[in-house]
Amino acid sequence: MSLIILPMAENQDMARSLAHHLGGEIGHLEIRSFPDGESFVRIDSEVRGRHVVIVCTLDRPDEKFLRLALLAGTARDLGAARVGLVSSYLPYMRQDIRFNPGEGITSVYFARLLSSQVDWLVTVDPHLHRRNSLSEIYTIPAVVAHAATAIGDWIRENVSAPVVIGPDSESEQWVSVVAERADAPYSVLTKKRLGDRNVRVSDAEANRWQGRTPVLVDDIVSTARTMIAAATQFREVGFSDIVAIGVHALFAGQAYEELKGAGVGRVVTCNSVSHASNGVDISPYLAAAIRDLVRTETLDFHSPVAS
Repeated sequence: MSLIILPMAENQDMARSLAHHLGGEIGHLEIRSFPDGESFVRIDSEVRGRHVVIVCTLDRPDEKFLRLALLAGTARDLGAARVGLVSSYLPYMRQDIRFNPGEGITSVYFARLLSSQVDWLVTVDPHLHRRNSLSEIYTIPAVVAHAATAIGDWIRENVSAPVVIGPDSESEQWVSVVAERADAPYSVLTKKRLGDRNVRVSDAEANRWQGRTPVLVDDIVSTARTMIAAATQFREVGFSDIVAIGVHALFAGQAYEELKGAGVGRVVTCNSVSHASNGVDISPYLAAAIRDLVRTETLDFHSPVAS
């Protein structure tokens, strides 16, 4: 069964990287809007009998999900043998319990919706806060690729005398892997979230790291309040060179500019979400996860890459 990769908007670069690593063909499609706002979908490549891989990172999911579902349905209707999804950022993981009466547990509802559209899922470092794995809410095979190795390599190659700083105690296991790969010590902040855009952090050992470069790391950078608060504290005790690294560059509103304005010299993110700050390539890890997921199927990973 041969592999064909279908990139949705803003995902062409990642699709090309995956095609390079997997030897798959990049397919051609058209998705556009009718004058009334409904979506038109057409696949111009042959998918019958083939294993279709849709590449669509799901930042801004409310405007992307319907088109993703229509594309998956079209591929299946045209005879695709399997339809999988590479979504390097997976949304709707935040609301995993009912915090207050009347709230919806939207992580569960979204998992049901996505599981009904595709046969498998590959993603990067989803926000598994109160869950052990995606299999608790997803009914399809779901494989997680991890960015810690790639981030650690970037730090080792680009930062002099780093110390890796995690956002809270829950991040310690992940941060320790990054630090080990970077050959650096690490510390984690004490954090108290006071609201969606208000957070208080502290590092009682901040002065201990004089002579090193603080590297603030986090999985999702949305409002960037945690990183801004941490950068402010380190700057106040005398650090001038501060680096911030995030896996998923969501950057709501002016968060990116505000982070740069908080005294952070370098802001770097993985290419799980397309952004000007992208500097860490995670495509090899996504490709490896795809290989692991489909290793029991007969796939051709050596087809010529489409130009």
